[in-house]
Amino acid sequence: MAEDARFEDGAERPLHLKAYDAEELLVISALCQDAVLVASDMKWEPKARRLAFLINRFRWEDQAAAEARGRGYERVRSLLVISDVGTVSSQGVDRNDGDTVLSILSLNWAPGEDGTGRIELILAGDGAIAAEVECMDVTLKDVTRPYLAPSRRTPEHPA
Repeated sequence: MAEDARFEDGAERPLHLKAYDAEELLVISALCQDAVLVASDMKWEPKARRLAFLINRFRWEDQAAAEARGRGYERVRSLLVISDVGTVSSQGVDRNDGDTVLSILSLNWAPGEDGTGRIELILAGDGAIAAEVECMDVTLKDVTRPYLAPSRRTPEHPA
């Protein structure tokens, strides 16, 4: 009998997840919360119909283990890829300044007709990036070994 994966299962291994529906996107959204990137780490490939982000992801799945062992929190470089993209739009993002630091708050799904929809990356500071997609196909893959988070703290969101 197959057993469902648990959140803790990813704590010691690189993540490689796919989302094909809204529920699966929620998992990727939670793992990408507080990820940071510079604008130059975004790539829109219209011919390949792909929007890719190289992010510095906070390892939420490792937070409890770090606290239990008294060691620092970790980040990891990950690829966040949205496939089957028709168009991309943004607001509050200076695409001409490649050094602009962006912080991801969440990924949201707005369904359209016949499986189409819109994936929105909500950014800190009222920014957003939206991808109109033919169907949901999102990948999150860790591509480096984890490293000590420079801030040495868990990201916070004061009210």
